[in-house]
Amino acid sequence: MVSAVPSQTLSDLAHAHGVATDYWDWAGRHVFVASATIRTVLAALGVAAETEDAVHRSLADLADEPWRHTLPATVVCREGSTPQVLVHVPHGAGVRVDLVLESGATRAVRQVDRYVEPRWIGGSLVGEATFEVPGDLPLGWHLVRAHVEGVDAPAETTLVVTPQVLALPAGLRDGRVWGLMEQVYQVRSERSWGIGDLGDLGDLAAWAGEDLGADFVLVNPLHAAEPVPPMEPSPYLPTTRRFANPIYLHVEDVPELALLDPEPRSRVEAWGQRGRDLTARDTIDRDAVWATKRPALWEVYRHGLHGRRARDFARYVRSEGAGLLTFATWCALVEEHGLPWRTWPPDLQDPDSVAVQGFRDSHRLEVDFHRWLQWLLDGQLAAVQRDARAAGMSVGVVHDLAVGVSADGADAWGLGDALARGVSVGAPPDQFNQLGQDWQQPPWRPDRLAQAGYGPYRDMLRTVLRDSGGIRVDHVIGLFRLWWVPEGRPAAEGTYVRYDHEALVGILVLEAQRAGAVVVGEDLGVVEPWARDYMRERGLLGTSILWFEWGTDRRPLPPERYRELALATVTTHDLPPTAGYLALAHVDLRDRLGLLTRPVEQERAVEEGAIAAVRAALVERGLLTEGASVAETVEGLHRFLAATPSRMLGVAVTDLVGDVRIINQPGTQHEYPNWRLPLAGPDAGQVGLDEVMAAPLAAVLARALGGRGPG
Repeated sequence: MVSAVPSQTLSDLAHAHGVATDYWDWAGRHVFVASATIRTVLAALGVAAETEDAVHRSLADLADEPWRHTLPATVVCREGSTPQVLVHVPHGAGVRVDLVLESGATRAVRQVDRYVEPRWIGGSLVGEATFEVPGDLPLGWHLVRAHVEGVDAPAETTLVVTPQVLALPAGLRDGRVWGLMEQVYQVRSERSWGIGDLGDLGDLAAWAGEDLGADFVLVNPLHAAEPVPPMEPSPYLPTTRRFANPIYLHVEDVPELALLDPEPRSRVEAWGQRGRDLTARDTIDRDAVWATKRPALWEVYRHGLHGRRARDFARYVRSEGAGLLTFATWCALVEEHGLPWRTWPPDLQDPDSVAVQGFRDSHRLEVDFHRWLQWLLDGQLAAVQRDARAAGMSVGVVHDLAVGVSADGADAWGLGDALARGVSVGAPPDQFNQLGQDWQQPPWRPDRLAQAGYGPYRDMLRTVLRDSGGIRVDHVIGLFRLWWVPEGRPAAEGTYVRYDHEALVGILVLEAQRAGAVVVGEDLGVVEPWARDYMRERGLLGTSILWFEWGTDRRPLPPERYRELALATVTTHDLPPTAGYLALAHVDLRDRLGLLTRPVEQERAVEEGAIAAVRAALVERGLLTEGASVAETVEGLHRFLAATPSRMLGVAVTDLVGDVRIINQPGTQHEYPNWRLPLAGPDAGQVGLDEVMAAPLAAVLARALGGRGPG
């Protein structure tokens, strides 16, 4: 019989692998994790723990594990440091170590005089030598090579040298910046094919930069979704985080469209009219949108590429390499065999199989089509950033990085055992999600990620950071620890698993610095205080939401006490727009959906009290008068933000037009149209891009945050 309380040996094994056996919840309660959860999570990490005998054997294996490998999986250090690298060789064998720098230059590594007793490993005596990495290495991705006497090929591992601190872009170094926060799919124009696209984003950014003096526009994750229906509506549950969703392409901006013969051109125009007709619908139907865009794009693709465009596409394919080919192959396989991919013939479930290579050879056009789509996205995203900067934005587009990917997606197929099985990522219960959350995403396996030299993580970051001014990392605490939920169990029955935050944050800082980008970490919810200190030390901005900022005196936190390194906003996509929040739309919705753990009257009273306290703070500072209207209150809240020292201030596009509807209700899937509501006004009537630009509150809020506007 398995005990609900972990034994000391099981606890020791869990701690050795970064698995928490207890934690403090959002209400300050000390919670102990059940043995069943711990054993399931250890199994997902490849650690045998099903019985006490297995636990003892796994513990015994721990001390010997590093000795089974010549070099550690990966070495990550900060610039100027001199980490030691432990090299394991047959006892008595000579060894020398050198570095191959990213530039191609070679450096010798000095051995440290340090004696360690040899150890018997698998019937052989193994020795340990210590080498010290020089402290003057340049930033970047380097290679450690160990040349062992009697072994033909050297052992190799990755060495990553990261900045001590991320250098802020010029606009933030010189002071503060402000900008808009937009769900791209929501903001549609007369040119849209049923969904806001990159053409609309470019127009919004140019207007915000030129007319309002905005410095950035923060967008929802643009990661790729499924290429066949049903397309996942949540931008935070993508099929991959490395590549983007072609549903956001603005078809008319593809240059080859103008070169089509009359007949295919007329077919594209017909698909375009069907797409524009979708814009009248009350909800965003991604499947219907893609059913118009895909055949239209296929018509353009069939025309082919010539001259400089052909060479540019070939360069893009070479630069993205195997990762792009694997993703494009998955897309073509999905179109042929459907989802989930685990129902495919067994030999197609392995991306490295002969069968997959055969499919790729016989479906070259289809595979190449999906590479072509990503190339188009790369070009249109770059154009949006160029236009944003040309309009005066000092930062430009800030992209959003989701926490993880779908268990049925391209990464789950293509990255193999880098993702854990039998568990999913989520969040423990907190004030706004009192049942906890299960996001149905397989987490990175920390050990496999290190063994891969953090290559998949690096490649993902580089794609998101390319042609952008910044990156928002959703649930940035996931770089420190993630809540793993055993498959089939409630979200509250999970536990935390720790990650090598020095490696993950360091690599993020390195890639952001190379891109000249700012990093904003969404650090809401249950957060260990030291993690925020660490983020500040490395130059990452945190996130401050006005409704969540309270002092120890249970009063709204004075603006002067907000963090300087932070993006401060009134609301966020997991809360209603400000007008809806003031009307308690979030309480009404959670009550209707059965998501509350206390009586609705109590919940409403608590929220009304909090709003009243915030109003009182605004009145006290002369930012609001008694009996102020909703619009005046929204303005006062943003003027309150302007009194903070926070380096970035954001205003939601929904607040510009007085929208009241909730974009996303965490903890729901089909019970509410999450991520499917277009932008609307106070009466829930649709609002288009032109109306956003004409909204009187846009100039008011711009001036409140330090921008400009007519009048």
